Amino acid sequence: MGEQGFSGQEIKEAVRSRYAKAIEQPSTGCCGSTPAQPVQIEGSCCGTATPPSMKGRMAGLAGYGEADLESLPADAVQNSFGCGNPLAFAGVVTGETVLDIGSGAGIDCLSAAERVGPAGRVIGLDMTPEMIGRARRNASEASVSNVEFRLGEAEKMPVEDASVDWVISNCVINLSPDKPAVFREIARLLRPGGCISISDIVAEALPTPIQRSRDAWTGCLAGAIGGPAYVQGLEAAGLRGVRVNSRIVYEVSQLAGLFASSSCGCGPAGDADALARVAAGKI
Repeated sequence: MGEQGFSGQEIKEAVRSRYAKAIEQPSTGCCGSTPAQPVQIEGSCCGTATPPSMKGRMAGLAGYGEADLESLPADAVQNSFGCGNPLAFAGVVTGETVLDIGSGAGIDCLSAAERVGPAGRVIGLDMTPEMIGRARRNASEASVSNVEFRLGEAEKMPVEDASVDWVISNCVINLSPDKPAVFREIARLLRPGGCISISDIVAEALPTPIQRSRDAWTGCLAGAIGGPAYVQGLEAAGLRGVRVNSRIVYEVSQLAGLFASSSCGCGPAGDADALARVAAGKI
């Protein structure tokens, strides 16, 4: 058991369950559907109101332009739960091999497949069978043949040593209960000269109730580590030249909307506002 009161395996099962449901009913925020357990902050209890449908909007908010999305299957776009666009900063070129950790419904894999062309290859990895099935369907609909999807966990990926040129990931590593293992796996898989491009949630000193909430874990919050710790973790795994290309600090109004929508299970505006004030500047 960790300090949060539940084990790493329990976290994985909760994440897997949440995303199996999220693929059917996407939420308004990154990282899945409305959680069942409330997070209490300073006596406030976040409810479980069902969020309004915003299918497809998050891809636009996460940094994808119309040109990035117009050629992709609508389902891949609508079921994107990312927090950024990892390919925006990646110099992926024709003929390379790209691995996407936590590939979901396939939005970033399909975009990468277009970049690497017929001579290249894309591998999507996800631990949720429902996501793998949906991604394969989307690849088939898009008539993309240079991408494959594998079922597996980020801490022990079913991918050969030194076999990929790029590792990308979009709002997934924060969900892992063993981030050093994920970072070591990334270093193992990269070819000499290989690169990474990761979009993720980072957070500094979140309130204890959030850290101990299983729903905040599956909602991309409780498991998030600080930016410096993230960089240091990658460097400790053997990666070099790690840098932050872009950083967005969520303001109170943005967090209130995020929490009220679904990420922390907040329903009433007052509860979301209270949580947002506590977390402002830390996410």
